[in-house]
This record gives sequence, structure tokens and C-alpha cells, in this order.
Amino acid sequence: MAAEQDEKEVQTEVQAETPAAGLDADSAALLAVLARNIRHFRGQRGMTRKNLAEQSGVSLPHLARMESSQGNVSVVVLGKVAKALNQSVASLFGDEEARAGDLNLIVEFLKRQPVSNLARIREQIFADFQPAEGVRKDRIVLTGLRGAGKSTVGQALATRLGRPFVELNREVEEEAGLSLQEIITLYGQSGYRNLERRCLEQVVVKHPQVVLATGGGIVAEPLTYEILLNSFFTVWLHAEPDTHFRRVMDQHDIRIAKPALYREAMDNIHRTLEARDHLYRMAAFEVDTTRLTVDEVVARIVGQMDADVGRVSAA
Repeated sequence: MAAEQDEKEVQTEVQAETPAAGLDADSAALLAVLARNIRHFRGQRGMTRKNLAEQSGVSLPHLARMESSQGNVSVVVLGKVAKALNQSVASLFGDEEARAGDLNLIVEFLKRQPVSNLARIREQIFADFQPAEGVRKDRIVLTGLRGAGKSTVGQALATRLGRPFVELNREVEEEAGLSLQEIITLYGQSGYRNLERRCLEQVVVKHPQVVLATGGGIVAEPLTYEILLNSFFTVWLHAEPDTHFRRVMDQHDIRIAKPALYREAMDNIHRTLEARDHLYRMAAFEVDTTRLTVDEVVARIVGQMDADVGRVSAA
């Protein structure tokens, strides 16, 4: 069954690059962008098409058509209306009547920049307007996929630094009085992510010093990830895909750890890492934990923090 699903995914990705028949070039291009973006955002969140169907209430066949550039004709109609208004399709769904003039100009400026410039622009903006480096280092956050070592390293790091250790997922469960799976089942991804952001804001207020471990998908939520980058010294822990799988197996995590689902799990790990790679790389520091002990990972993080503080003092 998993192999058949993988084959269908591959076929869909190939079809997605073929313009829809009977459409003008602009409409075909719009549907192709829609298809790529759905697959991309699904990959960032580590969701299979079946997961997306269950949480969105959209049928699998319809999602398959959308991901193969055969979207609903209403999308084409919206594209034509937006073009006539000289607006993007996204602007038709804005929940504010009009953006402030300054924001409009900034957004348009950023759109005109080559992709290679965006990381440097983001770093400059953050450097000018976020709290000082020393303040951010009072709070440390560990990000990465399941199996990267966030909980184990986080607890050891907190002990080393004499700070409390907090797991954001546990905070979310306590806030809701439900398990993560129950939250997602009842409220969907959007409900869970809104609750996650609220809990993160509470952690910032409650803990001037803390070591925090987050769920791996938090980096795909721009509003929440901006809080992390702005308020914490952010560390990306990662490992080779086989190591991720083995560690999750050791945790008896049935979400990806069933031996019979090895191929599907490994494909999901590869796909998710690829989709989130540029987001994880925004972290201030990264550690490949594949061949390191917990103490060695902790030592590298502490060493990097000390080195950064030394550079700031020298400056």
C-alpha cells in the first residue's frame, strides 16, 4: 500500500510540471504555481496527502488534481480577476482593507530582490531591530526533526547552565488539556499552531532564562518562527535520516517508527528535511548530532555561545 502511494506521489509530481490542457498560458502557470506551493507547504509540515485530506476535508482525488496542476476552475477565474485589477491572487484574500503605505513599499522592494539577497536583508533587519545578542542567549531554543536529540540534549544543556528546561509540545498539551493528536483531530493544524504560538509567547514572558525544545514543524509557521529567532538563541539539531529513524524507533513513536513503514518513513524524512532546510538554516547555530554524544553536543552549543559573547565584548 505504501509503495503504491509513493508511486502515485511521483506520478503527480511529474504531471504537475505539465500545463493543464485547454488553458491560456497565464492560467496554466497559475495552476502550476498552486500545485508546487501545495506540495511545498505540505512537505514543510511533514504531511502526507492523506493527512492533508483528513485535516482539510478535501477529498484525496481533488487534492491529487490540485497537485497535478488541474485545480478548480474557480482558481483560474480568480487569477483573471486579479490580473485585471493588477493585483496578486493572494491580495484578494487579505484580511485587512489596505496595507499601510510603508509596508506596501517594503514588500514590493523585497519582491524585487534576488533570492540570494534575502537572507542578508533578513539578517540586517533582525540585527537592527531585535533584542541584543546577550539578551537572546538567556533563552535557548532547540529545533529540528524528531530524533535529532532535542529533548535529551535540552535537558542536559539546561542542567549544565542551571536553567529550566521546557518542551513546547508539553506546554501546548497542558494548555489544551488534550494530547497533541487530540488537538489536531479536534482543531486541525491551524488550531494547533495558534495554540503553539500562544504558549510560546507565554514561555517568553514567564522565563527570562530557559532552554526550550520545540516541535520540528514550528519553523514552517512564519509568525511563530519570527518569535523564536527574535527572542532566543536558536540551535538547529539534525542527523542523518537513518539516525532520525532509528532514534524515533527507540522512542516507540508509532507516527513514523513502525518497521513495516520504513520506506514511507524514510521518504517522509528526506522530503521534510528538504522542504525545511532553508528554514532550519536560519538558526544561529547548528549541530550534526549523528556521531556525537549528548555531552559533546552540549559542549559545542556552550562553546559557540561563549565564542559569540567574546566577540560581542571585544567589539
